[in-house]
Amino acid sequence: MDKKTTNFEYLPSSTTGVIVKHNGYQLSYSEQHEQAEWVAYTLDKSDIVYTNYERPFFIADPKVSTKSADWRNYKRSGYDKGHLCPAGDRRASKKAHDETFYTSNITPQNHEFNAGIWNKLEQKTRYWAKKYHHLYVVTGGVLEPNLKTIGNEKVSVPNYFYKVLLDYTQPEVKAIAFLMPHKDSNQPLYNFVVSIDELEEKTGIDFFPALPDELEDTLEASTNYKNWSFR
Repeated sequence: MDKKTTNFEYLPSSTTGVIVKHNGYQLSYSEQHEQAEWVAYTLDKSDIVYTNYERPFFIADPKVSTKSADWRNYKRSGYDKGHLCPAGDRRASKKAHDETFYTSNITPQNHEFNAGIWNKLEQKTRYWAKKYHHLYVVTGGVLEPNLKTIGNEKVSVPNYFYKVLLDYTQPEVKAIAFLMPHKDSNQPLYNFVVSIDELEEKTGIDFFPALPDELEDTLEASTNYKNWSFR
């Protein structure tokens, strides 16, 4: 892999201006919604390992100056503490794995959704990381006004979740975006493919501002998923 590829600045724009950098992922925190508007990270083939670390307790993110939501907001809420950067994507080191249990990296998710179609997409992302060797991943809930909230700190419950993947390796640079209603589904994953342009309009986030303009325009307008293996 060439240096240009590995050093690509993959971070999206932040609508909040609060970007937090951890070893295994970076995020843009929304104090208004008490969660990240996006979590971004690289996922290499070498990251997909099957170490069985003990799950740590969820704790507040020490790098969020306004304090990320307390895990007790989720208690008896009826929602899972849904990871945005999955612990399963960060098993190559215990430190990176344990960082995924900061509450800045979780969001309220229905159990059926979290364990169902969303988990299926997370597994497919790992499959693609192994197949294509190196991906950039951006994921989050769509944070908008008047969402339902849980807990004393009023953690927003998104109605939709998204995931954007970029394979920035030559000769075939490609990207794909998913937008899923917050409910379980038996539909195939490709039914949830949308253009990055549509996702940017819905979220107000510019997902890959560092891409060359012409390439960015082409990738972000497309809903073509034929060059991604869905087997």
